[in-house]
Amino acid sequence: MSGAEQAASGGLTSRIEKLFPRLNYKLAITPEYREQIFRLRHDAYAREGAIDRRSDGIFTDEVDEADNTYLFGVQIDGILMSSIRLSVGGVDTSEIPTAHVFPEILGPAAAAGKIIVDPTRFVVDHAWSRRHPELPYITLRLAWIAMEHFEADILLAAVRPEHAAFYRRFWCTRIVAPARDYPMLTKPITLTMADYAEARDQVHARYPFMRSGAAERARVFGQADASRFDGHVTAGHRPVHRGPVHINA
Repeated sequence: MSGAEQAASGGLTSRIEKLFPRLNYKLAITPEYREQIFRLRHDAYAREGAIDRRSDGIFTDEVDEADNTYLFGVQIDGILMSSIRLSVGGVDTSEIPTAHVFPEILGPAAAAGKIIVDPTRFVVDHAWSRRHPELPYITLRLAWIAMEHFEADILLAAVRPEHAAFYRRFWCTRIVAPARDYPMLTKPITLTMADYAEARDQVHARYPFMRSGAAERARVFGQADASRFDGHVTAGHRPVHRGPVHINA
């Protein structure tokens, strides 16, 4: 990493660490909070032309209700500013939404016993992103925390081709499949992925704020534990919400 890159990542880490005392990672359990997120998601996708605007102003799908899905809102000072959805799965790739689009790649990985974290529906409020340009990093950090908590092997980033370079710098992902149509979206998506064991030290060295402790991971994911994803996801098990999570610097 060049001196300029080190300075940039150091400045970003400093700004994010200053935000930690004001930051909540809130698991979306109540219908009211989930609707807030679905409306934020609709506005973000429609603004980018990734979906057509809908009369009800809500963008959701069946994955939001899946047992292995964790839907988070990210709040600063109690205000919802961004959101991400995490799907965690093992042998059964039907639990991983991106596997339906790239089955020839993710099917063999799952069959080999790899645990996969699939972040989807990542959105940031447009107005708040101008005030807090750190929001994408803070939000995507949730997927990194999930990798450690669930002892996962593969982190996916199914993204538009023009965004692949960002994920390569941030998560050390590599492109493994060219763009193809993705359900419910108007723009094609390419598949990038990271081997967590290989990428972890490099990411932590470049972005120290990506580190997390066991206590934080337990608070974020409630009573879920890594054994739940030892190759199979237990059907019917919903995460237990213990209230907003306060991140300690």
